[in-house]
Amino acid sequence: MFVLSGIENTIIARFEKAGEKFEVLVDPKTGYEYKTGVRKTLENVVVVDEVFSDARKGERASAAAVKKAFGTNDFNEVAKKIFADGELQITTDQRRKLVEEKRARIVALIARTAVDPRTHAPHPPQRIEKALEEARVHIDAFKSAEEQVPKIMDEIREIIPISVENARIAVKMSAEHAARAYGFLKEYGMQREEWGNDGSLMCVCEFPAGMQGDFSEKLNKLTSGQAQTKLLR
Repeated sequence: MFVLSGIENTIIARFEKAGEKFEVLVDPKTGYEYKTGVRKTLENVVVVDEVFSDARKGERASAAAVKKAFGTNDFNEVAKKIFADGELQITTDQRRKLVEEKRARIVALIARTAVDPRTHAPHPPQRIEKALEEARVHIDAFKSAEEQVPKIMDEIREIIPISVENARIAVKMSAEHAARAYGFLKEYGMQREEWGNDGSLMCVCEFPAGMQGDFSEKLNKLTSGQAQTKLLR
C-alpha cells in the first residue's frame, strides 16, 4: 500500500477496463482545465506520478495490469489515456458549467443543420431548447456536442418534426464581387462553378438546410446585397 498525505483536496481520474480500475490523483482546478482542453500538458495536473487501483486507499495498480491495459508503463502516456477515455470526478459547479456549454453548442448545431421537414425551414433555437427539456435529454459533460447530436435528434423527434436536409442554392454574381466571395462560396459547398466572359460567377452551393439564414446574411454582406440566389428543389 502506498501511503498518501495531503490528498484531501484532490479528485480522481478513473479508467476501467476488463473489470480493472486505474486511477490517478488530480488537482481539481488544473485537472478540469486539462480535461476541457484549456491546459495542454499534464504539468501540475497529476498530484503524484502513480497509477492506483484504489487511489483513496493508496493501493497501486500492478505494473503487469497497467501494461496489459495500456500497452505501456510510461506514466504520462497512461495518464493521458485515463484522461482521454476515462471519467474525471469534478465539482457540481464545474459539471453544471460544462453541461450548459455543451447544451448551447448542441442547440446551435441542430439549429444550423436540421429543419422542419414540413416547411424545410430551420427550427428556432428556443424551440429546440424546449424540445430538449420536454424529452428530458441527458447531455454528457465530456462527450463532444457533435458526437451527441445524432442521438439527441432521435430523442427530440418525438417532440418536434426534425430532419437533416441539404439546401441547394444557385448563386449568380458580378465580377465585382466574385473574387471576394469565392472563398466563402467554397466553404458552403460550391459546385458547378461557371465563369462568364465578363468575370461574373454562377455556381450552386449545397450545405445543411438549417444554415440558409447564415449563408444569406453573409453573402449579402460580401456582395452588398447584389448577388442573385435561387433555392433549388
